[in-house]
Amino acid sequence: MSEVYAVRRTRLREHCNASGSTAALVSRPANVRYLSGAAPENAVLLLGRTEDVLVCAEPPDDRIPHNRPDEALRLHVMTGIGGDPAVEAAALAVAQGVDALAVEEHHLTVTRHRAIRDAAPRLRLTGVGGAVEQLRVVKDEEEISCLRIGAEIADQALGELLESILVGRTERHLALELERRLVDHGADGPAFPTSVATGPNAGRPGHRPTDRRVEEGDFLSVCLGATYRGYRCEIGRTFVIGTAPADWQIELYDLVFCAQRAGRESLAPGAACRDVDRAARQVLDSAGYAEALPVLTGHGVGLEIDEDPQLTPAAMGKLDACVPVTVEPGVHLPGRGGVRIDDTLVVRPEADGGPELLTITTKELLAL
Repeated sequence: MSEVYAVRRTRLREHCNASGSTAALVSRPANVRYLSGAAPENAVLLLGRTEDVLVCAEPPDDRIPHNRPDEALRLHVMTGIGGDPAVEAAALAVAQGVDALAVEEHHLTVTRHRAIRDAAPRLRLTGVGGAVEQLRVVKDEEEISCLRIGAEIADQALGELLESILVGRTERHLALELERRLVDHGADGPAFPTSVATGPNAGRPGHRPTDRRVEEGDFLSVCLGATYRGYRCEIGRTFVIGTAPADWQIELYDLVFCAQRAGRESLAPGAACRDVDRAARQVLDSAGYAEALPVLTGHGVGLEIDEDPQLTPAAMGKLDACVPVTVEPGVHLPGRGGVRIDDTLVVRPEADGGPELLTITTKELLAL
């Protein structure tokens, strides 16, 4: 993996050099991890003029091999308590003879930006923009393998929950159980706060679990994800509790299922992001649910759960091969509930079989 990180840093260095900066300071945690491997909390990476340095407030925990930073990096552990690694990195840049330093202005607070200026007043600070985030969009096969394992863990945790007794249990209890099962099966932890929604809460995007208990005849919507070696996947499913689904539940579920399938089938290298959104949205819009639709159909995943690209009506750009995205249309009807179906897939060309589905739990409308 050391060569992989070196190539990533070289690509960022070329971007900075082209914009007139001889060095870069990377402070956003996901970006630091992408360029250096695992790093302690609040560590920053200096892409220097003479060498690259990982600046940490405390030594890394190297007891687990995949939690170690890239060995090709020089590790600089700060002495004392309360110092800022970003300020320390700026001082190291000056010592290397750097005159222009590109920083992640979209991540640095105003306070940290001022502190860097005060510590290195002769250093010209420029912006690196979202260069690292753009590098992260297309994943290599090692990254996709981590996402695939995370998806398997999430599928396993969800499958086990579906085999248990659900009636009478609270949304909050079920969410906590799912997160425990994720860890039991090898996840670093949940990829995001697990959402369990029942009855009138079902289908609501981003629903935070409450003490509402599962009842017979409810829709039950579950959205969860696993983090594995830092990479985050996502899955969402909707079920009916206890009895055969009502006609309106079957109709709504079939509609969302068709929308989700349309979105999945639109994933291909070169496809416009907005066209993927349109494919799913059009199915629901034509059925009269335009006002009940979420703002997006999907998004990229990786070291963060919400990355580029964004699958929205106003999205710019096109999809590339080896880009993992979610496709997650849904409809929520106030007072009644709703349906969400959410998968993580990897964009693949038709010659390679088309989009690779990572989350494989059944999308059949089950009565549990």
